[in-house]
Amino acid sequence: MTWLLQQTENPATGGVAVFVGRVRDHSAGKTVEKMEYFAYEKMAITELEKIEKAARRKWPVHELVVVHRLGMQNVGEISVAIAVSCSHRAEAFEACRFIIDTLKKKVPIWKKEYGPDGTMWVDGEIPV
Repeated sequence: MTWLLQQTENPATGGVAVFVGRVRDHSAGKTVEKMEYFAYEKMAITELEKIEKAARRKWPVHELVVVHRLGMQNVGEISVAIAVSCSHRAEAFEACRFIIDTLKKKVPIWKKEYGPDGTMWVDGEIPV
């Protein structure tokens, strides 16, 4: 987390919004023990760059950092972290929300849940 916040340092910054996504222990009423993340990495990077550009066009972003882990993650582990710095907190919050919402819709990252009932691709996220 320290590294993430250090990336947003800018003398003009008055507000930094941070979103941290963790693997939770349940999904759709079932127990989750761990989660595996897969990505089409080249396309994911391209899409993340587009999201960054869109955020910078819409808000006066000073600094922006997005980190998404891949591979196996245990319950409680951080899977995604986003930090956005702007002059004002409202802009930082709006940009941060836009980034995570757009990431979830457009970036080719898929999740596979593991639990006592077996494994299951998260609905709508089966890789093609």
